[in-house]
Amino acid sequence: MPIRPENRWLYPIDWPQLSDTIRFGRAGARCEQCARPHRRFVAHLGDGRWWDAETGCWRSAQGRRIAVRDRFELAGVHTTYVVLACAHLDHDPGHNMPANLAALCQRCHMLHDAAEHRWQRWWNAFRLRALRDLYEDPRVTRDRLALSPRSISGRTHQSSAVTR
Repeated sequence: MPIRPENRWLYPIDWPQLSDTIRFGRAGARCEQCARPHRRFVAHLGDGRWWDAETGCWRSAQGRRIAVRDRFELAGVHTTYVVLACAHLDHDPGHNMPANLAALCQRCHMLHDAAEHRWQRWWNAFRLRALRDLYEDPRVTRDRLALSPRSISGRTHQSSAVTR
């Protein structure tokens, strides 16, 4: 996964080599949580179960062999191109010890970072509301709310009822 230019200074100079060592040296080009292979198309059912073509079996979201007993439609099988990324387990790009790094596929990486993403969405919304509170005139905001389409249509009906 490419590093955003504004965050580049958080990573060490040798990050590409460190990432390659974790993804290919330690993990063997497979996700360390679900064992999906790097740069392969993988068939999956959408709930974490996926088909391992190399061994010819279904695997769970944790990478264990499973037997799929329930029926599923062939149209329900999706394919995904898997790309491994080196993830920081504590979300700190400055903490680059091998025990803090993991080779994760897109799905596992998103699940691992879900709480961080929720917090970031909340923080961005909070920051924008705070900026609005600082720089917008509350009277303009109040007038803008008073002139919303819902209130305009409500006023029209009320005023026409009063004039009758």
